[in-house]
Amino acid sequence: MTPQHLSKVYRDYITCLNAQDWTNLGRFVHDDVRHNGRQIGLSGYREMLENDFQQIPDLSFNIQLLIADPPYVSSRLLFDCRPKGEFLGLKIDGKRVSFAENVIYEFREGKIVEVWSVIDKPAIEVQLRRSQ
Repeated sequence: MTPQHLSKVYRDYITCLNAQDWTNLGRFVHDDVRHNGRQIGLSGYREMLENDFQQIPDLSFNIQLLIADPPYVSSRLLFDCRPKGEFLGLKIDGKRVSFAENVIYEFREGKIVEVWSVIDKPAIEVQLRRSQ
């Protein structure tokens, strides 16, 4: 897979997430996917994403940076949203917050098999302190 093709597959994956097109998630995510070292499988991955959209009704994945070096994709995703209730252990209660997620994906056979993700929680904490 070339870097250009892998970038296209990743962008299509993000489109799938933003459309909440869960029936097509398996086109992009391997049945045995791992997330931050935990084996969760495709069903667990889908459940995680569905929960994210329940907690954050206006969730939208926005690619700020994308680097493809097969079999890896590195991406910086930006979010500007209003999580309900608690998010990452922080009481948000519908306040608007902006934050980034830095993610590295490993692809095998054209599908995501491993995801390493870090969300910039301190950025959210700063915004919450400012809004008090």
